[in-house]
Formats: sequence, structure tokens, C-alpha cells
Amino acid sequence: MSSLNLFPSDEDELRKSLSELVDDKFGASAKKVTRIVDSSNPFLDIPQALNAITYKHGVLTRKTHADMDGKRTPRGRRGWKKFYAVLKGTILYLQKDEYKPDKDLSEVDLKNAIRVHHALATKASDYSKKSNVLKLKTADWRVFLFQAPSKEEMLSWILRINLVAAIFSAPAFPAAICSMKKFCRPLLPSSMTKLCQEEQLSLKSKEAEEYRLKEHYLIFEKSRYETYINLLCMKIKVGTDDLERIETSFFKVEADDIALRKTHSSPSLSQGHMSVSCKVEKDIIEQNT
Repeated sequence: MSSLNLFPSDEDELRKSLSELVDDKFGASAKKVTRIVDSSNPFLDIPQALNAITYKHGVLTRKTHADMDGKRTPRGRRGWKKFYAVLKGTILYLQKDEYKPDKDLSEVDLKNAIRVHHALATKASDYSKKSNVLKLKTADWRVFLFQAPSKEEMLSWILRINLVAAIFSAPAFPAAICSMKKFCRPLLPSSMTKLCQEEQLSLKSKEAEEYRLKEHYLIFEKSRYETYINLLCMKIKVGTDDLERIETSFFKVEADDIALRKTHSSPSLSQGHMSVSCKVEKDIIEQNT
């Protein structure tokens, strides 16, 4: 059976089209681009304009927790390292030296860079050894922990990474041709199995593990999309690209949300309580009607 990898000519064409896409989007002055190379896969080797907008920069201390596909990082590579982080476009650069807008990126900076497309940043609530730690899970399921200098900085990094991911992450590629686009419950035969008990046990154990992995994936994806929706609704409601104003509005809504839950301890009130995203969506709908 032939491999699913692209032929060299197809790969070259794709790389060319990606470069042209960047040129068209940012103009002739942005033709100076850099590539963050993970492998020979052209879908991962995407050009990044060097004059992309900088959304945040500051000191972060990084710990690599899991490599691609969630495989635990070997102990020798899990140490904490301090960087000057720069969220520029959809790339989080981790630089050795302090951020300077006109400074060219070094090979080390490119090596440490992390894409945030389709990523999700959350508070690392399950990590108690350090304070003000956020968890970043990337599209290829790598996991990084970052310690910020303060709680406010941690929350700001979480919001801005997720907002950039929500705004700029392209739609996912369509499923394979043989995959169902709409979920349907499988047909369950009423006939008795011809497998022996040992074979039944082996089969059901394998299926249980597959469902566990699928559940883990779907729960994470649900959380990621709810976060993106929440932030996009907030940005539209505020009606500005000013990140400071967006942060202020978001944290105010969150504070009001927490205060409401603490005040209303009655079960009937709790059941009628709206989430932050629902309240924001409701406000937008009311504004448009």
C-alpha cells in the first residue's frame, strides 16, 4: 500500500503556496519570514512573518511536561528554565535575552519557539510545587508548564494565548474520506458472540481503553472550544482590539460570576445561574436586536 505522505513535487507546491499566502496577507514589506521547523511535514513548517503583531512579552520560567502526542518528557529534560517570552503572531518565542522589537531571532530562539494555534492555556491547578503556574497544551498535544512572576501575569498570559488561538486558528482539516462527518450510534447486533470468554475479555479491555482515550480527547476539545467562544464573545462585546480593555472586562465578568455563586447558595438560584460565556452571548444578542 502506498504511503499517505505527499510526493516531493506536491510538498514543494504546498510550501510555495504557504509562502505566497504570507506575502499576500502582509504585503511586500513582510517578505522576510522565518520558518519554525518541526519535521519534514509541510503542514507543520509554516512561515511566520517577522513583523507579526506582538501581543505580550515578559519573563516566564518553562518546564517541559509532555512531548508530542502527550508522551511524558524524559526526566533529564523536565527541568525549569527561565526565558524572556514573546507572543508574536501565533508563535510563543522563548528567548535567552530580553525582548527587543528590531532584534533578529537566533537559531536557539527558533528552536525553543512554540506554536499556539489550536492550543489551550489553563491554570495548572493540579501542580502545587510552584505558584502562578499555567499549563499550555499545544495542537500536537505537547504540554508545557510556565511560571509567571505574579498571579496577574499568569492570568494575562492565559487570556492572551487563548485569545490569539481563538482568533487566528484555522478550521480543522476535514475528516478522512472513510470517516463519518456526523456522529451516529453504531448498530448493536442481537446475535450471540462466537468468541470464548478470554477473547471477549481481551476485546472489551481494548475497546474500554480506546473509549477512555477518546473521552479524554473529546473532553479537552470541548473545553478548548468553550474557552475560544467565551473569549471571542467578550472581544466582540467590548468592541476593541485593545488587549488591556479586553482583560479588564474579562476579569470583571469572572469576578462578578464568582461573587454571584458565593452569594446565591440556594439550589434554585444555582440551577438558574448562567455561565460567563452564556451571559456574554446574551448581551451580544440583546445588543443586536
